[in-house]
Amino acid sequence: MKALLNSLTEAELALVRETEREQIINADEDALVQLHERIRRARNKYVGLYRREAGARVAEYGGRGKARPKNTRNAEKAEVFEDALARVSRQLAVAARRSAQLLRSERLAAVRQARNTTPPTASRRPATTRPGRPAKRAASPKRAAPAAGQAARKRQAASAAADARRQARRDSP
Repeated sequence: MKALLNSLTEAELALVRETEREQIINADEDALVQLHERIRRARNKYVGLYRREAGARVAEYGGRGKARPKNTRNAEKAEVFEDALARVSRQLAVAARRSAQLLRSERLAAVRQARNTTPPTASRRPATTRPGRPAKRAASPKRAAPAAGQAARKRQAASAAADARRQARRDSP
Protein backbone atom coordinates (compact mmCIF):
# COMPACT_ATOMS: atom_id res chain seq x y z
CA MET A 1 0.00 0.00 0.00
CA LYS A 2 2.84 2.42 0.86
CA ALA A 3 4.47 1.76 -2.52
CA LEU A 4 1.19 2.46 -4.29
CA LEU A 5 0.63 5.66 -2.30
CA ASN A 6 4.14 6.79 -3.23
CA SER A 7 3.39 6.14 -6.89
CA LEU A 8 0.32 8.40 -6.91
CA THR A 9 0.62 11.83 -8.44
CA GLU A 10 0.87 14.77 -6.05
CA ALA A 11 -2.75 15.79 -6.70
CA GLU A 12 -4.01 12.23 -6.14
CA LEU A 13 -1.94 11.86 -2.99
CA ALA A 14 -3.28 15.18 -1.66
CA LEU A 15 -6.82 13.97 -2.34
CA VAL A 16 -6.21 10.72 -0.43
CA ARG A 17 -4.62 12.64 2.45
CA GLU A 18 -7.75 14.79 2.71
CA THR A 19 -9.67 11.64 3.64
CA GLU A 20 -7.59 10.82 6.70
CA ARG A 21 -9.59 10.65 9.90
CA GLU A 22 -7.97 13.71 11.46
CA GLN A 23 -8.84 15.76 8.38
CA ILE A 24 -12.50 14.79 8.03
CA ILE A 25 -13.54 14.34 11.65
CA ASN A 26 -14.44 18.02 12.13
CA ALA A 27 -15.52 18.81 8.56
CA ASP A 28 -19.03 20.08 8.01
CA GLU A 29 -21.55 18.28 5.84
CA ASP A 30 -21.12 20.49 2.76
CA ALA A 31 -17.34 20.06 2.73
CA LEU A 32 -17.76 16.30 3.09
CA VAL A 33 -20.21 16.21 0.18
CA GLN A 34 -17.72 18.04 -2.04
CA LEU A 35 -14.87 15.75 -0.96
CA HIS A 36 -17.08 12.71 -1.55
CA GLU A 37 -17.80 13.93 -5.07
CA ARG A 38 -14.10 14.46 -5.85
CA ILE A 39 -13.10 11.06 -4.47
CA ARG A 40 -15.91 9.33 -6.37
CA ARG A 41 -14.79 11.01 -9.60
CA ALA A 42 -11.21 9.78 -9.10
CA ARG A 43 -12.39 6.26 -8.26
CA ASN A 44 -14.63 6.15 -11.33
CA LYS A 45 -11.72 7.36 -13.49
CA TYR A 46 -9.47 4.46 -12.49
CA VAL A 47 -12.24 1.88 -12.57
CA GLY A 48 -13.06 3.03 -16.11
CA LEU A 49 -9.39 2.96 -17.14
CA TYR A 50 -8.99 -0.53 -15.72
CA ARG A 51 -12.06 -1.83 -17.53
CA ARG A 52 -11.21 -0.16 -20.83
CA GLU A 53 -7.60 -1.36 -20.87
CA ALA A 54 -8.52 -4.85 -19.72
CA GLY A 55 -11.36 -4.91 -22.24
CA ALA A 56 -8.93 -4.00 -25.02
CA ARG A 57 -6.74 -6.98 -24.03
CA VAL A 58 -9.60 -9.48 -23.95
CA ALA A 59 -8.86 -10.69 -27.46
CA GLU A 60 -5.20 -11.23 -26.58
CA TYR A 61 -5.68 -12.92 -23.18
CA GLY A 62 -9.19 -14.33 -23.47
CA GLY A 63 -10.84 -12.32 -20.66
CA ARG A 64 -10.60 -9.23 -18.50
CA GLY A 65 -9.63 -11.29 -15.47
CA LYS A 66 -6.72 -12.89 -17.32
CA ALA A 67 -5.60 -9.47 -18.53
CA ARG A 68 -5.55 -8.13 -14.96
CA PRO A 69 -1.87 -8.80 -14.20
CA LYS A 70 -0.96 -6.41 -17.02
CA ASN A 71 -3.35 -3.79 -15.64
CA THR A 72 -2.78 -3.93 -11.87
CA ARG A 73 -1.80 -0.30 -11.40
CA ASN A 74 -5.21 1.05 -12.45
CA ALA A 75 -6.99 -1.60 -10.38
CA GLU A 76 -4.90 -0.76 -7.29
CA LYS A 77 -5.46 2.97 -7.73
CA ALA A 78 -9.19 2.31 -8.01
CA GLU A 79 -8.99 0.31 -4.79
CA VAL A 80 -7.14 3.11 -2.97
CA PHE A 81 -9.81 5.58 -3.99
CA GLU A 82 -12.55 3.08 -3.08
CA ASP A 83 -11.14 2.87 0.47
CA ALA A 84 -10.93 6.66 0.66
CA LEU A 85 -14.51 6.92 -0.59
CA ALA A 86 -15.67 4.51 2.11
CA ARG A 87 -14.02 6.64 4.82
CA VAL A 88 -15.62 9.82 3.52
CA SER A 89 -19.01 8.11 3.13
CA ARG A 90 -18.99 6.92 6.74
CA GLN A 91 -18.09 10.39 8.02
CA LEU A 92 -20.70 11.96 5.74
CA ALA A 93 -23.34 9.64 7.20
CA VAL A 94 -22.33 10.71 10.72
CA ALA A 95 -22.52 14.39 9.77
CA ALA A 96 -25.87 13.92 8.04
CA ARG A 97 -27.35 12.18 11.09
CA ARG A 98 -26.01 14.94 13.34
CA SER A 99 -27.50 17.71 11.18
CA ALA A 100 -30.81 15.84 10.86
CA GLN A 101 -31.04 15.58 14.65
CA LEU A 102 -30.19 19.25 14.98
CA LEU A 103 -32.84 20.27 12.45
CA ARG A 104 -35.40 18.01 14.12
CA SER A 105 -34.72 19.48 17.55
CA GLU A 106 -34.93 23.03 16.14
CA ARG A 107 -38.22 22.21 14.43
CA LEU A 108 -39.69 20.69 17.58
CA ALA A 109 -38.51 23.64 19.66
CA ALA A 110 -40.17 26.02 17.20
CA VAL A 111 -43.42 24.06 17.41
CA ARG A 112 -43.30 24.08 21.19
CA GLN A 113 -42.64 27.81 21.17
CA ALA A 114 -45.50 28.47 18.74
CA ARG A 115 -47.83 26.35 20.82
CA ASN A 116 -47.08 28.34 23.97
CA THR A 117 -47.40 31.85 22.53
CA THR A 118 -51.13 32.39 22.87
CA PRO A 119 -52.34 33.13 26.37
CA PRO A 120 -55.22 31.05 27.58
CA THR A 121 -58.57 32.64 26.80
CA ALA A 122 -60.91 33.52 29.63
CA SER A 123 -64.03 31.44 29.61
CA ARG A 124 -67.43 33.06 29.66
CA ARG A 125 -68.61 34.25 32.98
CA PRO A 126 -70.98 31.84 34.64
CA ALA A 127 -74.60 32.78 34.54
CA THR A 128 -75.56 34.51 37.72
CA THR A 129 -78.91 34.10 39.24
CA ARG A 130 -80.72 37.12 40.38
CA PRO A 131 -83.38 36.88 42.95
CA GLY A 132 -86.65 36.19 41.25
CA ARG A 133 -85.06 35.13 37.93
CA PRO A 134 -84.24 31.58 36.91
CA ALA A 135 -80.67 30.71 35.85
CA LYS A 136 -79.88 30.97 32.13
CA ARG A 137 -80.14 27.75 30.25
CA ALA A 138 -77.25 26.40 28.22
CA ALA A 139 -77.40 27.08 24.51
CA SER A 140 -79.35 24.60 22.47
CA PRO A 141 -77.36 21.86 20.72
CA LYS A 142 -78.07 23.41 17.33
CA ARG A 143 -76.39 26.66 18.34
CA ALA A 144 -73.68 25.08 20.50
CA ALA A 145 -71.59 23.78 17.63
CA PRO A 146 -70.42 26.64 15.41
CA ALA A 147 -67.75 24.31 14.03
CA ALA A 148 -70.48 22.15 12.49
CA GLY A 149 -71.71 25.12 10.46
CA GLN A 150 -68.14 25.86 9.48
CA ALA A 151 -67.67 22.30 8.25
CA ALA A 152 -70.88 22.49 6.24
CA ARG A 153 -69.72 25.72 4.59
CA LYS A 154 -66.38 24.08 3.76
CA ARG A 155 -68.10 21.07 2.19
CA GLN A 156 -70.37 23.35 0.17
CA ALA A 157 -67.40 25.43 -1.05
CA ALA A 158 -65.41 22.31 -1.96
CA SER A 159 -68.37 20.93 -3.89
CA ALA A 160 -68.85 24.22 -5.74
CA ALA A 161 -65.14 24.32 -6.60
CA ALA A 162 -65.24 20.74 -7.88
CA ASP A 163 -68.28 21.58 -10.02
CA ALA A 164 -66.48 24.62 -11.42
CA ARG A 165 -63.40 22.53 -12.29
CA ARG A 166 -65.57 19.89 -13.93
CA GLN A 167 -67.36 22.51 -16.00
CA ALA A 168 -64.05 24.16 -16.96
CA ARG A 169 -62.76 20.80 -18.28
CA ARG A 170 -65.90 20.39 -20.37
CA ASP A 171 -65.63 23.91 -21.74
CA SER A 172 -61.93 23.70 -22.67
CA PRO A 173 -61.19 22.67 -26.26
